[in-house]
Amino acid sequence: MIISRRLLVPLLGYAVSIACMVFVYRGFDWEEQLPRIRRTPLGFVLAAVLCDIAIYCVQGWRWNELLKPVGALPVWRSMQAIYVGLFANEVLPLRPGEIIRTFLQARWSGVPFTVVLSSVVIERLFDGFWLILGFLATSFFVELPPVLIYGSRILAVILLLLGGLLAFAIFRREQAEKWLNPKFRHHLDALDAMSRSRSFYNAFLISLLYLVLQIGPIYFIQRGFGLNLGLGACAGILVILRLGSVPPQGPSNVGSFQTFAVLGAVLFGVDSQSATGFATLLFIVITVPLWIVGFIALLATKMKLRQLIDAAEQ
Repeated sequence: MIISRRLLVPLLGYAVSIACMVFVYRGFDWEEQLPRIRRTPLGFVLAAVLCDIAIYCVQGWRWNELLKPVGALPVWRSMQAIYVGLFANEVLPLRPGEIIRTFLQARWSGVPFTVVLSSVVIERLFDGFWLILGFLATSFFVELPPVLIYGSRILAVILLLLGGLLAFAIFRREQAEKWLNPKFRHHLDALDAMSRSRSFYNAFLISLLYLVLQIGPIYFIQRGFGLNLGLGACAGILVILRLGSVPPQGPSNVGSFQTFAVLGAVLFGVDSQSATGFATLLFIVITVPLWIVGFIALLATKMKLRQLIDAAEQ
């Protein structure tokens, strides 16, 4: 039986998730760690949840700043589109959420889909820049596995290529126009407007806040779990988690999330049993609010995920 390419990548993602779950939970002492998870003070859990919600509010703010020169939505609408996309990523493979949130932003704002998609690419370039800096900072404090070092180098090369193409399109406008079909030249106008606006640089700085806020859930959960790691170690775990989330994988990054969270905690001196318990609680605290808020945001669109995917692919 020949498996189509459309099915092969999701199947590989599920296979990776299953393999990671087996690897992480093989030999895990549920009798000892589950009560420890339950004893985590509610205050730390709530602080982590609120911080996690703030992350995507800041992302919506950044997206609006980036799109401001070409016509952005109210911030709350951008947040809704982001949460619908996050919900899609949580329940479906291959992360269709980026396309879905782009489609919703374009539909609600009237900005062309490809222009909005360009803004999402710019967001990822910003995130990648700050992530690579975070990785370099982490490497000064802990010896990282070779696979993460190679992965960061590949990511850096991809960022340089994309950044170079973006810079070429903006600063070598006449040459770029020669290579583009005339009907796509208005997208260069949009890129030029975004890049030359003060809000572009605001979005770049907001990206740092967006990344720093992501340390919050890790910090509060490890404190509640009694690991007593410092902010630097929590930042290191975040960088490892973000690098681990780059390859395609199953919904919610289940399995790989736990694997890289355990790896990060162990690298900073936590024993494997405690690291696995911490990773389990962190996954629940980060994921469940996304399901709830994302589902509410989806209901507010009065559309089903399948309809959104079909509409976005047209």
